[in-house]
Amino acid sequence: MKNIRITVEYDGTSFAGWQRQSGKIVTVQGEIESALGTILQENISLAAAGRTDKGVHAKAQVANFFTASTMEPSRIVHSLNSLLPGTIRISNPEEVEHDFHARHSARERYYRYYLLEEPSAIYGRFAGCSFGKLDVAIMQQIAALLVGTHDFSAFAKEDRDSSGRICRVTDCKWFCDKNFLVLQISADRFLRSMVRYLVDAMISAGKGNISVEEFSLMLESGVMSSQLNPAFPGGLFLWKVSY
Repeated sequence: MKNIRITVEYDGTSFAGWQRQSGKIVTVQGEIESALGTILQENISLAAAGRTDKGVHAKAQVANFFTASTMEPSRIVHSLNSLLPGTIRISNPEEVEHDFHARHSARERYYRYYLLEEPSAIYGRFAGCSFGKLDVAIMQQIAALLVGTHDFSAFAKEDRDSSGRICRVTDCKWFCDKNFLVLQISADRFLRSMVRYLVDAMISAGKGNISVEEFSLMLESGVMSSQLNPAFPGGLFLWKVSY
């Protein structure tokens, strides 16, 4: 058996998230596994660095799978890209050690959230919108508070598969990229919808609806505010994974 690592780029708009689901629900994992099954004539199970939600995108998701096939990894990927929809693209195939696991071997995940202050017919597919001007200085203060090890219970959905709520955030900041305001955040792990809840809280602070002190209290207490909702998924990208 060979362990093959791949990089996956996808536009998540039309998918019900990364993770395979029962029935006819279309997911990124399901599409890739189906195509691999056709190519390799095996039942393939993909492991991934992160399970993105419905509508969330990835610039460089990492996945791996085991196969008994003698087909070269580069040929497998060439065939994959011929079968997959144009919204999924596979690259960087390589055979790796048997103990490599895309999720468990990862050291850090990096996400970016793209935000516009006004709606856009062109860019709205890949960006959230605040519908008004923001106080970016306040948002930067909150972003700085997140660096370190914290319990993020106040900023995540329930997840039966999650072992604990502690995450170590190594970097968190906003920056401008052309028309976008972009949140860049990295951590050893992320809880379900955690980045989207944090973005919503920071947008609320940027609009004057939540103070830095109120945000700090949520973070320390682990109690989510009833005002919060996960930000629009189309603005979020799994940007890269380090090992």
